[in-house]
Amino acid sequence: MTTASVNIEDLRALIADVLEIDPEEVTDEAHFSDELGIDSLLMLEISTRVETAFGVPENTAVISGAKTLAELHALVISKLVGETTACPVIRPRPLSDPAARLFLFHHAGGSHLLYRGWAEHFPQDWELCLLEAPGRGQLQTLPLIDDCDRLVDYFHTAIAPLLDRPFGFFGHSMGSLIAYQLTRRLHHQEGPLPDWLGVSAYGAPRVEAGADSRPHLMSDGELRNWLRNVGGSPPQLLDNDAVWRTFAPVFRSDFKLLDTWAPPRVPEPLPVPLSVFGGHRDRLIDEEPLLSWRPFTTQFRGLDRYEGDHFYLMNHRRPLAAAITAAMRSAAS
Repeated sequence: MTTASVNIEDLRALIADVLEIDPEEVTDEAHFSDELGIDSLLMLEISTRVETAFGVPENTAVISGAKTLAELHALVISKLVGETTACPVIRPRPLSDPAARLFLFHHAGGSHLLYRGWAEHFPQDWELCLLEAPGRGQLQTLPLIDDCDRLVDYFHTAIAPLLDRPFGFFGHSMGSLIAYQLTRRLHHQEGPLPDWLGVSAYGAPRVEAGADSRPHLMSDGELRNWLRNVGGSPPQLLDNDAVWRTFAPVFRSDFKLLDTWAPPRVPEPLPVPLSVFGGHRDRLIDEEPLLSWRPFTTQFRGLDRYEGDHFYLMNHRRPLAAAITAAMRSAAS
């Protein structure tokens, strides 16, 4: 089996079959022993099946200490591709000759899993490319990157061979900044430009930041409370000390990237159609900073807002995919 076919849904189905439960009950972060009741014998059965299905070394799942589906998935990927060949581009539906590619950039503290299930809502001849920052998912063994320019460098190198056909960028929250900066990089280097740029739940760059906009400097308790107020982070992550210790460094690194990035004082309008998206009840970003993207492009395509908070997109996959598809097609025509 190739690494391209090793996706988290295969493992979810495998574990559900062993436990004789519905795959939806095997959530990404459900603890194997505490929440799913997997004892040592069941874990041995899962390990044997993983070995058979994916060709990883024997008893990998047992000796790894993986405690959740997400951890086991990252482990299987790392065993098959190795640290030196791990790629930050995840293609849920690889195509040999796609009509277009859409690159999706995740939020601070997140991963490519934000866009799990999106591919089915886009045209069949489009290839979705989910970007994964180091330090999470299949790249969890790589050091975190807390500098915007360095992360843009990292992604630019990874996607350069894939910019050989029409493409678009869509970023949510921190992903909006990365998508914007990567577009600026391509423009300055006179490289291929995206047909369309979509930014979500993130205000246009501004030189003066508010006093409350530096979460990477907050105390541990303050940061956890801040994330609770923003919404989108599951209680089991914020309320469980052991789980929080695992994810806290990722949050702090990503927030440092956002907090320390220096916006251009006089940014030139990009010659790329730009659309903005947001949630009506977003506590971080309201309408004004979303509309402030207008002068950053020569072709502002407007603002679409949906019911929900900062993570509104989790409940609006289908209409959001339709809006993105229409925007990209319009921009390319």
